[in-house]
Amino acid sequence: MAQKTQIEWTDATWNPVAGCIKVGAGCDNCYAERFAERWRGVPDHPYEFGFDLRLWPARLKQPRAWKRPRMIFVNSMSDLFQKEIPIEFVDQVFDAMEAADWHVYQVLTKRSSLMRNYTRRRYGAGKVPSHIWLGVSVEDGAHKSRIEHLKQIKSDALFISFEPLLAPVGEIDLRGVAWAIVGGESGPGARPMDGAWATEIRLMCERDSVAFFFKQWGGARPKSGGRTLDGEEWNGFPWQIVPNSILEALRS
Repeated sequence: MAQKTQIEWTDATWNPVAGCIKVGAGCDNCYAERFAERWRGVPDHPYEFGFDLRLWPARLKQPRAWKRPRMIFVNSMSDLFQKEIPIEFVDQVFDAMEAADWHVYQVLTKRSSLMRNYTRRRYGAGKVPSHIWLGVSVEDGAHKSRIEHLKQIKSDALFISFEPLLAPVGEIDLRGVAWAIVGGESGPGARPMDGAWATEIRLMCERDSVAFFFKQWGGARPKSGGRTLDGEEWNGFPWQIVPNSILEALRS
């Protein structure tokens, strides 16, 4: 079944795909790769093949077996919109999310244009179902185009993960985005985050009425530097986009 997680902004993870191909500086110290490669060569382990891309069709039925509504991070160990994943399998993942619509699904990618193109193909002129949240990962100003691709998707449930935040992002228009998450890198060789970069994003979120969540400073361990920014904890969450049918269960 989907796994419990220590990620602060979700309840559980679900990985119908595992493994990924790096696409930029934000991937250099990938926590998922570091975890998966520990098990390479261990017979019958889910990560026997390390971080090589692998599809798990048997896991497609898992969300339907989980009856209590949850916030589910989809593919915490991969990226659903890799070119190497057959479009038919992406369809099956979306079919599974649509079938078990008492959960909220958080889908995060660095392949922003491919996600935009996929949603246009699947939903046409209609909106993405409100329980499927789509997000992009942006680590610095060089990758701001991902935000523009995201905003071209017809959905009220768009979010951005500025993690690991490796450099300032500069001026961005966040109108139409519901939620922003900011965090520093953690683990061996973690690159430091300047607080001014995070504060800049926080202020733009305030200006554009975007819920702001500060996850961590990062360091050798995820919680090495704590979770306060500018003297406060920031736990913003976009409750207004949670479907009414599952709102009460998620808040309880």
